[in-house]
Amino acid sequence: MRSPTLQFADFRLDCSRFELLRSGRPLKLERKPMALLILLASREGELVTRAEIAQRLWSSEVFVDTEHGINTAIRKLRHLLRDDSEDPKFIQTVIGMGYRFIAPITAIETAAPEAVAPDAPASITSDPARAPSAADPVPAATSHRLWLGIAVGAVLITFLAVTLGPHPLAAHFLHRNTQSAIASLAVLPLDNLSGDPNQEYFADGMTDELITMLAKDSTLRITSRTSVMQYKGARKPLSQIARALNVDGILEGSISRAHGQVHMTLQLIRADTDAHLWAESYERSADDVAALPGEAARAIAHRLGSSVTSTSPARYVSPEAHDAYQRGRYYWFGDNYTECQTYMEKAIALQPDYAMAWSGLSEAYGGLAVVGEMPPIGAFQKAHDAALRALELDDSLDEAHDALAAFYFFDAWDWHRADAESQRALALNPNNAEVHHLRSYILRSQNRGQESLQEQKRATQIDPFGRPWALGAAYIYLHQYDAAIDELEARAASHLQDLWLQEELARAYWFKGNKNAWAQHLEQSYMVISDKKSADAIQHAFDKGGAMAVVEWVLDRDLKEARTKYVSPLTLAFDYAQLGRKEDTLRCLEGAVQERSPWLVFMREEPAFDFLHADPRFRSLIQRIGLPPV
Repeated sequence: MRSPTLQFADFRLDCSRFELLRSGRPLKLERKPMALLILLASREGELVTRAEIAQRLWSSEVFVDTEHGINTAIRKLRHLLRDDSEDPKFIQTVIGMGYRFIAPITAIETAAPEAVAPDAPASITSDPARAPSAADPVPAATSHRLWLGIAVGAVLITFLAVTLGPHPLAAHFLHRNTQSAIASLAVLPLDNLSGDPNQEYFADGMTDELITMLAKDSTLRITSRTSVMQYKGARKPLSQIARALNVDGILEGSISRAHGQVHMTLQLIRADTDAHLWAESYERSADDVAALPGEAARAIAHRLGSSVTSTSPARYVSPEAHDAYQRGRYYWFGDNYTECQTYMEKAIALQPDYAMAWSGLSEAYGGLAVVGEMPPIGAFQKAHDAALRALELDDSLDEAHDALAAFYFFDAWDWHRADAESQRALALNPNNAEVHHLRSYILRSQNRGQESLQEQKRATQIDPFGRPWALGAAYIYLHQYDAAIDELEARAASHLQDLWLQEELARAYWFKGNKNAWAQHLEQSYMVISDKKSADAIQHAFDKGGAMAVVEWVLDRDLKEARTKYVSPLTLAFDYAQLGRKEDTLRCLEGAVQERSPWLVFMREEPAFDFLHADPRFRSLIQRIGLPPV
């Protein structure tokens, strides 16, 4: 029997070997696009409908959203062939119908090898995601014997599958190339197909809830939300995204909401082979949408054999309360804690027993206190009360335990209870980067610097995009400034517009003694927030009077702001410390202790206050906070 090789332009397509070459060099192409190319090329200019493509390539798979699969395969082919959809030389789109291969083709008959190893990479049945089928595309050879042989083989395989069922012999035939199980998964941001950009918060919210439920209801390592959100709207190969995120599998899909109905499609893809392992389409009314992420997460965990018993019973959530909660989360991830607070309170007003909304409200108040937008006295107490209410409703919420740990740490200065709540949160979700990050703080305050560093490394490993500055800051507190600069500069290459990263870089260079680099990064921090006026003022002050002139300018600005809005006395203490004004620094630290400023927990390790360590007044403040002595 002879198998065809098709020549077009400078490409050679060997159908029997499932291989595409350009100028004699093999090209890498996933199985589905390769099968589609063989189908189109073998028809030599005939129209191949989308329905036929779906039937031939996906008929035996549990796959609903074939439209997305076809579009992806066509896109990959055009990229590889360097084809232009507007002016095609190879693949022509027939709008509303299908595709036609329009390049001139020369068929070259070559002798087929006498024997092919059953699990050779070139085999058309090498995809372990499914059994071979008569529906697989094969080249339209001139000899009908080729089709007959394939059909007989397909019937034989189908017979084995039906007759042998789960018998090991069936697995031997049908899954000869067994692959390792998927242990890690990234949930890419769901595409918003509503046609309304104002629905982006809903698509992002459903993505976030899918990630949360998968982390709780499976043993998989789930990539954090902040990491996957870097790929929102990105049209990169899934294999490239998987390598960047260090995962085995990708979950992608879309969602739309209109006229009280929600439609969501999901597909699970193995990253190394581009094989589709599972897909589903969900149609729900708005009343049922809150339960949808949990339902989908359990189905995916079951498909991958990684299910765990859910720690949280399913509870009804009204669509209005759920929508307000998702808006609140949207603002939370945008660091807009005031709007987050507003929508979490709205969700609670609509449904007082909504545990996640109480947890979100606790985080909002904690965020307002930590970033200095609200006086800590009062804000942290509200955060504490909201976290307790959330845990009364659902003790399995790791976010609520983490929020309670933050209250005990930043406000109550109760290190033992902070540690206990932090460990409880980790037990519920070991892959929560936020929990590891807070735990690194707790360990640092207790003079356990190396343990704290390792905990922050773990947090950064889980979520490298969440806080790109955090590991560098940990090195600063250990007074390892070279390591801090190396870490922060490496992160800055891909996070140039991160405000806190620029501020931490400025700090690292200040303590290293490089005041020129300090001023540059301080200036850049203002450019990040589009405050060119302040950036220019810093440059002017530095040119005129050096680093001290810049610090004087910063102090003057902070004092002016303090007349019209809240400015933490700890902020002023940092300004005075940089100027070496000891009495003013101690006075502001005293005020910070009185109002329980949250960042005082790092007062002992803070390099800016090293010059105060011998002063008994500073030591007294350390004792009042309850920190280990200097």
